[in-house]
Amino acid sequence: MVDMDMMKLIERFPDEASCRVALEKLRWPEGVRCLRCNSDNIRNHYTRDVYDCGSCRYQFSVITGTIFHDTHLPLRKWLVAMYLMCESKKGISALQMKRTLNVAYKTAWYLCHRIRAAMNEANPTPLKGIVEVDETYVGGKQKGVGHGNRDNKTMVLGALERGGNVRMKVGSRATRKELHGFIRSTTHPDETSMIMTDDWAAYRGIADGNTQHLVVNHSAKEYVRGIAHTNGIENVWSLLDRSIVGAFHHVSEKHLDRYLDELEWRFNNRENPYLFRDTLIKLLTSDNLEYKELTS
Repeated sequence: MVDMDMMKLIERFPDEASCRVALEKLRWPEGVRCLRCNSDNIRNHYTRDVYDCGSCRYQFSVITGTIFHDTHLPLRKWLVAMYLMCESKKGISALQMKRTLNVAYKTAWYLCHRIRAAMNEANPTPLKGIVEVDETYVGGKQKGVGHGNRDNKTMVLGALERGGNVRMKVGSRATRKELHGFIRSTTHPDETSMIMTDDWAAYRGIADGNTQHLVVNHSAKEYVRGIAHTNGIENVWSLLDRSIVGAFHHVSEKHLDRYLDELEWRFNNRENPYLFRDTLIKLLTSDNLEYKELTS
């Protein structure tokens, strides 16, 4: 599944059977094993797409216990949706997904959020080397209110390893405690050589014996001083802005973390030729996300 494109996707998965075969090979590369007792004494009921364990009599399918569980949507549409979310640099809205897959809006919205949930990295590798850190504010546009007003906006924290991965999360306030806590939770304590930030006072004191703290004075219109800059993470913010304005149009604070997970996954795999395969594996190893959990 290297360098997948839409034509390859259509040709490789012409029907549901081909989708199930591909999922089986990814989920059990050494052969199907029972989900309950791990036995390899398995029989396949081909007419019902069900496996029957000869040891404990447990019946299961290739999508049992995955994010595909209890879906009524054809697997081909799942794969098309996943491909579009992986390959759309700015993301794809539920409304556009509805039109592309010819499904109800509710179905498209739920489908997109389930895929985003699978894209979440449970235990991401800490960033190291030179790390750029910044915060941005999204949403909350109000008529007659100045550009600098943040009363109705949501703060997003970001850290980018130069030439590497990005980490993002929704924050509450740009305080010393919150900013320092975010930096410590996303960077390697011994292998982070430099942290680059702007001149916001709450960043002060983040340096230690292993790590330098370099500051660019944005207040004085300074944006680059030698190797000191935050241009990389600001490029990520630009991508986030284009995603919200150009694709999603509106993102609620409640679900913002999931949209960040999607952007983070796509950005961190920007040079991965096996992105489609790896995303599909994520879906197979992720727990199901129920609709009531999303709307509670």
